[in-house]
Amino acid sequence: MKLPFLLLLLVFSSPIFGQTLPVGILPDLEDAYRRQFLLGKDSSNSSFMIRPLTNNNYRFFEDNNSSLSEFRKLLWRNEQIKSSIYLLPAVFTQQYNSHHPYGINDAGMIPAKGYQLMASAGVYARIGPLSIQLRPEFVHAYNEYFMQTFEANNEAKLKTLLESYHSTIDAPERFGTGRYNELSWGQSSVRLNFDPVSIGVSNENLWWGPGVRNSLLMSNNAPGFKHITLNTTRPIKTWLGSFESQIIAGKLEGSGLKSTPGQKLKSSDWRYLSGIVFSYQPKWVPGLFLGFDRTFTTYSKIMGNSFSDYFPLFSALGKKSFENDDLTDNVENSFQRDQIFSLFAKWVMPESMSEIYFQFGREDHSWNLRDVFVEPEHSRAYIVGFNKLLPYKSKADEFIQVGIELSQLEPSGAKSVRNQGTWYSHGEVVHGYTNKGQIIGAGIGPDNMQSINVSWVKKFKAIGLLVERRVHNNALYYRAFGGTSEPRRHWADLGLGGKFNWDTRHFLINSQLVYTHSFNYQYRIDNIDPGYFWNYDKQDANNLHVKIGIMYKW
Repeated sequence: MKLPFLLLLLVFSSPIFGQTLPVGILPDLEDAYRRQFLLGKDSSNSSFMIRPLTNNNYRFFEDNNSSLSEFRKLLWRNEQIKSSIYLLPAVFTQQYNSHHPYGINDAGMIPAKGYQLMASAGVYARIGPLSIQLRPEFVHAYNEYFMQTFEANNEAKLKTLLESYHSTIDAPERFGTGRYNELSWGQSSVRLNFDPVSIGVSNENLWWGPGVRNSLLMSNNAPGFKHITLNTTRPIKTWLGSFESQIIAGKLEGSGLKSTPGQKLKSSDWRYLSGIVFSYQPKWVPGLFLGFDRTFTTYSKIMGNSFSDYFPLFSALGKKSFENDDLTDNVENSFQRDQIFSLFAKWVMPESMSEIYFQFGREDHSWNLRDVFVEPEHSRAYIVGFNKLLPYKSKADEFIQVGIELSQLEPSGAKSVRNQGTWYSHGEVVHGYTNKGQIIGAGIGPDNMQSINVSWVKKFKAIGLLVERRVHNNALYYRAFGGTSEPRRHWADLGLGGKFNWDTRHFLINSQLVYTHSFNYQYRIDNIDPGYFWNYDKQDANNLHVKIGIMYKW
């Protein structure tokens, strides 16, 4: 028999889920709060690297009373029993893609062509230390037909490799063949809060790490998943500095779909996920935040019953520690589980109104500490970013914000001398690092991305420009075309867009318009001229992405 808490995880399917600011509820709402750290207006000393925020007392805009509690309406209160019920803001998000899917970090939404909407609203109740947040989400997508990669006119070798890749990850390009409807628990939770610690069950999206566009282990790219959580609700101050942490035990589900016609339908068995994230703010270096996170996934039917099976995240990092005494068998491989680990840091400098950050991750164990230093690039990925505010016309509350982020998840050059997998896919956990068919880490998956944002900002208001480059799955590309002198057909997207965000007394409006030109869409070129290497028919594609989100706040 499994431990009692795992049984609770299995049967958790009823609406019994303290108030949080859901990850990505409106992207620039969180961005507005993050800017206050650059301005030195944050009194919480939070790292902003473990979200959702669970402290209802954040208050950044001194003249605007903009704390989390301002986004709800009191329906009933009884001070004698310390109880209250609030109505949470309603959020309605809709988007449209003209040619093929575009967009990441949109929680329950799916990669789809055509029109799509997501609606959410809910209530929050507090009874002494018990808090209940019921915030379901409904998603409807037209999910129109578009040509998928396996359908494109490509060489047999690339299609074979594509089939192999999708046999190790549950990430369909299209979610079925008709309209898509999904009602989920969304950003719902039930917690017992004992300041500064909270324990409970939740279906909320999580974000771990300092990234803005991407995060290696946890983001809101996929739908939220059911999990038990033990977390801090605010930084815990000690003589060494401040600490924040979260430990989770979760349930990941499959999409139930085939990614390619030749693929066998994957097992319906759910996956157990255990994870930990930790952040430390040294007392002697104000503004510096250091952290790490680690997750393990395995199928529920094959995991054991010991403490180390439920919490492998406390095991050693090196593979050597899992060897038998005779060193003939790699015991770690026999567990049929996948580990991902990362280190990250952020340095906020209010005196220059800027921050720099990075995250460096490994998708596989190193053998030992020596291996770490000799070949740190094995199975690595990294994210590096920078944000800065520039005063606008000497106005106290208006700025030009510049943000740059580079995300690199394709395998390094070490692959030529040492086997390494593709990020988020796995030979034994064949659903990969996904929930309901979408990657729960970086929204770009095993791709690379460079993005630049320049915006005029004022509190929640923003008008800006976006330039973004994304290169799709170079690991697949090099395996298909490496050694063939074929540098012409990388699938690369160049995105140019703008955003407009505004707030009124009761509404927050978040919108963006992005035009994407996909070079060699799905790795295709055609009618190659044998006499001139660079003369061929370019198989490019264009997509227009429109997204509008509206929040009604009380």
